[in-house]
Amino acid sequence: MASLPSLSYISATDLIRLRPSSKLAIVDVRDEGLRSDLGHIAGSWNFERDNFSEKLPALMGKLEGQEAVVLHCGKSQHSGPACANKLAEHLATLLSKKEIEAAPQVYILEKGFTGWASAGFPVCTCGEAFCEGC
Repeated sequence: MASLPSLSYISATDLIRLRPSSKLAIVDVRDEGLRSDLGHIAGSWNFERDNFSEKLPALMGKLEGQEAVVLHCGKSQHSGPACANKLAEHLATLLSKKEIEAAPQVYILEKGFTGWASAGFPVCTCGEAFCEGC
């Protein structure tokens, strides 16, 4: 098996800085109810943790051409890192089978959505699973 694409944590401040100049996807793994009730990072995509493994093929289609992907949950202590690991393993498998030529860098958002919102960064309240940015 190919080595796993590296996993790193990224701060909300670094994400804001990186976002405009990068081909970057943000994946929210919280359930739809929390995402709707509390809001979400503008421009993020929702791939819930409960069916994350089954949705990997759809996520891979969305990630085509992306250089990095940032995953998060509420605080990025459990679900966000677990889904990031599943994604990294899936990417490693695809690389080893030569089904993809390169994999995006996988990040976990430090302190998750809670940290993002507490820092005053943009929060969207649209009900879309694939937010276009509010």
